[in-house]
Amino acid sequence: MNTNNFNAKVTLVGAGPGDPELLTIKALKAIQAATVLLVDDLVNADVVAFASPTARIVHVGKRGGCKSTPQAFIEKLMVMAAREGENVVRLKGGDPFIFGRGGEEVEHLLAADVEVEVINGITSGLAAVTSLRVPLTHREHAHGVVFVTGHSHPGSQGADWRSLAVAVREAKLTLVIYMGVSGAARIQEQLLTALPAATPCVIVQRASLPDQRQAVTTLGDLTQTIAREKLASPCVIVIGDVVKGVAAASCAPAVRVA
Repeated sequence: MNTNNFNAKVTLVGAGPGDPELLTIKALKAIQAATVLLVDDLVNADVVAFASPTARIVHVGKRGGCKSTPQAFIEKLMVMAAREGENVVRLKGGDPFIFGRGGEEVEHLLAADVEVEVINGITSGLAAVTSLRVPLTHREHAHGVVFVTGHSHPGSQGADWRSLAVAVREAKLTLVIYMGVSGAARIQEQLLTALPAATPCVIVQRASLPDQRQAVTTLGDLTQTIAREKLASPCVIVIGDVVKGVAAASCAPAVRVA
């Protein structure tokens, strides 16, 4: 193996929301060329299947509410494999730089004198509404979009939902919430301080996959809808006037199991 650190390199690859046909050509080439792949839990097995039969595949699960591989251990594996001359791909669901901890990994790799390349993937917050033929921005309904996580970092209070609610209302923004199902009651309560209960919402589970499910509702009925339809992680919650277009686009019924 090549132990020359100068040649050490890791590629962070966005595997997209699940549908393997949504991979970019660049991501596909990187996966096929890898000799070592460190794969997150939410990456579809059909995406991993593009890897070379001789590649070493290491599953480093990271999913909210489940036992996860420590981040420090993942970073150590990347550095070790790269220094051994392996063609290392860190395969992440969605996009590495949207709630994928890609920024932390880039910082760690560069500090270890390991070259890094990042290949973007389609994030689930975009794929979720696209599957319903609804945009995140619209000249008449939304002048911008905010991506935010509903999962608080240990020791952090998380997002300021009251301030976000004001921004959504005053600036006509679409709010896209990742990892928000477990904290939906708190999020709903705080958003209702500045947004009407009738504000349109859609919850999309397993966006882009054959078993995708979604429920169209309102902010006032958000938690009740999640409970009634038994929607669970991984889900994306989208809030804002663009959701009115779900019905207008003549999509599937409010809840669909493909």
